[in-house]
Amino acid sequence: MRAGRGRIRSVESSAPLRCSAWRFLFATLATLMALITMVAWGSQAAERTVGVARVQGTIGPATAGYLARAIGEAAGQKAECLIIELDTPGGLLDSTKEIIQSFLRSPVPIVVYVSPQGAWAGSAGCFITMAADVAVMAPSTSIGAAHPVGIGSGGEKQDEVMKQKLENFASSYLEAIAGKRHRNIEWARASVRESASITADKALQLNVVDLIANDRSDLLKQLQGREVGERRLETAGAAILEIPMSAREKAFQAIAHPQVMLILMLVVVYGIIGELTSPGAILPGVVGVIALLLLLYLSSVLPMNVTGLALIAVGILLFTIDAFAPTHGVLTVGGVIAFFLGLVMLFDRGEPFLRLSLIWMVPATVVTALFFIFVAGAGIRAQRLPARAGAETMLGRVVPAVEPIDPTGGKVFIEGEYWNAISAEAIAAGQAVEIVALNGLTLTVKPMGTSKEEQP
Repeated sequence: MRAGRGRIRSVESSAPLRCSAWRFLFATLATLMALITMVAWGSQAAERTVGVARVQGTIGPATAGYLARAIGEAAGQKAECLIIELDTPGGLLDSTKEIIQSFLRSPVPIVVYVSPQGAWAGSAGCFITMAADVAVMAPSTSIGAAHPVGIGSGGEKQDEVMKQKLENFASSYLEAIAGKRHRNIEWARASVRESASITADKALQLNVVDLIANDRSDLLKQLQGREVGERRLETAGAAILEIPMSAREKAFQAIAHPQVMLILMLVVVYGIIGELTSPGAILPGVVGVIALLLLLYLSSVLPMNVTGLALIAVGILLFTIDAFAPTHGVLTVGGVIAFFLGLVMLFDRGEPFLRLSLIWMVPATVVTALFFIFVAGAGIRAQRLPARAGAETMLGRVVPAVEPIDPTGGKVFIEGEYWNAISAEAIAAGQAVEIVALNGLTLTVKPMGTSKEEQP
């Protein structure tokens, strides 16, 4: 009996130990689960990214290609959204349409942020901002003046009918965008037809934009938890994925300016004319051809006036004619006038990004006139001079006959060398003769005093 009671006591004393072990095990598992959950949540938070692209300057084909690539990269990185920091005076309607179509196809929410302070979303920038899923402006920025700029047939300036058609299209296009994004349609119409422009505070008040943010950090805070379609943005603590322009995109963006186009035009003229007036130089011709190809690319990007191009061509033609047939500067003056008027009419001076100032036009005209007067003119005159080197320089020279010369042969001494010579008349040794022709290594001579008509 005692032995049995001892076993009962030992079983009863081990029960609390087993309960304590189970409690310890459960507590350990709960702690591990909490740690795993925290690590998983932290890793998810660390993986959240926000793409950032920067657009500054004129909107053109290079910009459209850059933003399409930025959207693709942001989607590939599964970014929460793509922020496009925008500062532009405007651009081409065709390129703007490409950008808006990229926005509408984008699997990533698009946030257009007009920044920094003092920036402007003018003309094409207004279209781009209103097409974004979220439109944001920094303080002291402005938006509007969305009157369209396009390219007419062959690049000529559009007539009133075409302008009205383009204006109607742009107005309806921006109204459709504003309606899709639930923004102010009336103001969108006014920005196109009346070139209306407003500040950031007024834009927020009129429901043109959604937010005003002081900087990028403030923007990320305001975007946190915002619903875009069926997606909730989680931008708090997200890593910034900068998507800069590639070298190729920067190069094409840099040359898409009227000033660069003017420089390329001058390089084409100077290079090709320089090669024609100095055959064999090679370098001017190569540089001129490269500049010509770039110029052709720009002519398909920037809207130009055909009349302006024609006047520039007339000016160059007058410069060239005056170099061949001097007219005491009359044609050169006409060339200067035609060239300058062509530059004035080449671009639409009503658009800020297409303005070519007098600071560029006057020096270009003066330098071109001086180039044709002194460089091209000197090259053309040099080509028309008689030969100054080689065997041809002996023609017309008068030398003494070293030995008798007749139709069968003879010799003369010229420039340190003995040359075979023939003559239709007999010439005595020592008599002065004039060289009238060169046939291989044999000179044809005549005695001094014989006219050219008397030679056979």
